[in-house]
Amino acid sequence: MTPLDNGQPRLILFNKPWGVLSQFTPEGRWRGLKDFIDVPGVYVAGRLDADSEGLLLLTGDGKLQARIADPRFKLEKTYWVQVEGEPGEAALQALRQGVQLNDGPTLPARARLMAPPDALWAREPPVRVRQAIPTSWLELAIREGRNRQVRRMTAAVGFPTLRLVRAAIGPYTLDGLTTGCWDWRTVDQA
Repeated sequence: MTPLDNGQPRLILFNKPWGVLSQFTPEGRWRGLKDFIDVPGVYVAGRLDADSEGLLLLTGDGKLQARIADPRFKLEKTYWVQVEGEPGEAALQALRQGVQLNDGPTLPARARLMAPPDALWAREPPVRVRQAIPTSWLELAIREGRNRQVRRMTAAVGFPTLRLVRAAIGPYTLDGLTTGCWDWRTVDQA
């Protein structure tokens, strides 16, 4: 398969496991994408930290890559976030309004409590959980892409992130992708 299908650009939707960098070359203790994806001519559109999991998009089309990765196009990214503690309405409202970070205020986010995701795989290594402190799951959708933004946002409202899974980027989702697996999608440029 190639990055183009009948002249239309194609995207790779990859369910990135924990401990994998958003680059093909491994570094230090982190694995690279080459351990999972052996397709020449594709590049990451956006990034996802090694200690985060979930949807990563790759393409061979430079314009499409820029459109996905550039915050000016405001493609919404949806995350499932396991946090330490039980956020109340005040914390959720703060996230919805935007929170102050050390590099300035965030844009408003969509934020809600959610049940633990049904289709979630076990993480290796497992998340550190303290017996005396409960955990909760949030669905958080943002249109920015600052460094470690979701983790910094939940910490700013008093609920540190334990596990972070990107579930969607715009119309693209993890549906049907097990961790470490990928699939092609043709992109309609109309």
